[in-house]
Amino acid sequence: MAEAITLRKVTKRFSGVTILNDINLDIPAGSVTVILGPSGSGKSTLLRCINHLEKLDGGTIRVGETLVGYQQKGQLLHELSSKQIAAQRSQMGMVFQQFNLFPHRTILQNVIDAPIRVKKISRVQAVSKGLALLRQVGLSGRENDWPQQLSGGQQQRVAIARALAMDPEVMLFDEPTSALDPELVGDVLHVIKTLAHSGITMVIVTH
Repeated sequence: MAEAITLRKVTKRFSGVTILNDINLDIPAGSVTVILGPSGSGKSTLLRCINHLEKLDGGTIRVGETLVGYQQKGQLLHELSSKQIAAQRSQMGMVFQQFNLFPHRTILQNVIDAPIRVKKISRVQAVSKGLALLRQVGLSGRENDWPQQLSGGQQQRVAIARALAMDPEVMLFDEPTSALDPELVGDVLHVIKTLAHSGITMVIVTH
């Protein structure tokens, strides 16, 4: 099976403290990989390195055949431009602990904004796909609501739909249920389990 994500000798330090030390990891395409560990063990940092929200202090990360965040010239790595990095990130859906929805945009607008702006697809196409994704995460009929009208679990499901709207190669989940009340966790986990059967590569960080 081909590797969707490959980490080689990945090292990350903050203020001289080594958080990730020489990490090697192969994540097969279509797999669901869970990274477990206590708070402060570097789980979220590892996830943020995969989509280059954090710069590496050593090693390399590839998504498919693509070197993330850098271009190799001879033995040296040169960081890509912000535009090039943004293009790479568009292939990696990221769902954070906090939902990060735009409060001044409706649920549907939150989902379709990036495909229209980044992928330059038509509004008609984006709306059609956005409505289908909201149905997929169990929020049909809520497209014109505002984020503050939804529960935390519903907002997190919108965040998942928003990430899927970009047709990512991989989905990264950073403790997606940790900010939710216990009674709201089940709905989000149901959506994640459904995605797991769809064949998309998923990496889930949790404690």
